[in-house]
Amino acid sequence: MNRTTRRIGVLAAALALPAVLLAPPASAAPVRLSLPTPTGPYAVGSTDLHLIDHSRQDPWVPGLTRELMVTVRYPALPSGKPKAPYMAPGVAKVVAEGDAVKLGMTADQLDYRFPTHARAGAPAIGGKRPVVLYSPGGTLSRSHGTTHLEQLASEGYVVVAIDHTHEAEAVEFPDGRVAKKALPPSSIEVSKRVIDTRVRDTRFVLDSLGLTQAGMFGHSAGGFTAGETMVTDRRVVAGANLDGSMAHSQSQRIFGRVADEGLDRPFLLMSAGNHSAASDASWQEFLRNQRGWTRETRLPDGEHFSFTDYQTLLPQLGNAPAAFVGTIDPARSVATQRAQLSAFFGKTLRHRSSDVTRVSLSQAS
Repeated sequence: MNRTTRRIGVLAAALALPAVLLAPPASAAPVRLSLPTPTGPYAVGSTDLHLIDHSRQDPWVPGLTRELMVTVRYPALPSGKPKAPYMAPGVAKVVAEGDAVKLGMTADQLDYRFPTHARAGAPAIGGKRPVVLYSPGGTLSRSHGTTHLEQLASEGYVVVAIDHTHEAEAVEFPDGRVAKKALPPSSIEVSKRVIDTRVRDTRFVLDSLGLTQAGMFGHSAGGFTAGETMVTDRRVVAGANLDGSMAHSQSQRIFGRVADEGLDRPFLLMSAGNHSAASDASWQEFLRNQRGWTRETRLPDGEHFSFTDYQTLLPQLGNAPAAFVGTIDPARSVATQRAQLSAFFGKTLRHRSSDVTRVSLSQAS
């Protein structure tokens, strides 16, 4: 399977890291992991929100009301509050177990509870701020985009990261429940339901936080979600797709509405490796139909997971297969992506602000 075909279809495009055929070594102490330090002028605070959509049943587990977890990161005053962990305990355990198998390691070598740069519950800097939503790749956690989320918060944005329950490998709620992935086998119809569910999740978050305007970006299926949300909800005024197909089936040319109809608002396409509009029919269709500003950028020596925290985490483990994160220098990859996202949202959102920090902090679980 070549690198382009890995992106075909939502579920195929955003699968967690593919397994490698390595026997796990003897148990060893976990590596002390860390993320790149944000470079903006502000300290970063964070809070987790438990949102319940009483009007909607969970689409994947019958009999359950739709519940979401989101993390809000924001410019904060300097604080002695504890640093927020990278993942909640139940999520860290499930993700470590899965990654260990794929990387040929033991789960106890992967400690995803390491501290991030955000201070949990730190006092927010007052005033209205531009807001950006984030949707992760398929099966991934909202935590997997923390590098970009902390950076944007340090630059003055309020950033809202969404977990898509029962599609992500695991989501932990405040009462300790851990909702694990419950997707049916992959198909075109399941792919359509995945994206529809993600769009509904996103619109519910916009409603819950009282947002009238926001930007949005996402990795893989999350980038597809950003575009599809913009088709149906004008509150999202600018979007970015980080290496995501916008097709339910490339071979059958079954594309999302964002590709078939385009948008009248700004949309950034970021890709890596041999993925680009030249190789992705859904991107070609989008560019034909796009009416608003657009630009395409590419990391030639990056790969699909270069747009996640795996870009910097895997090298720290001494296990960074090029098929996952390419051969690009991790620091250069992060710096390039930060500059592109900062420039894009600076151009499209700086003049659009909401008082979401006050609302979100009042809802914190």
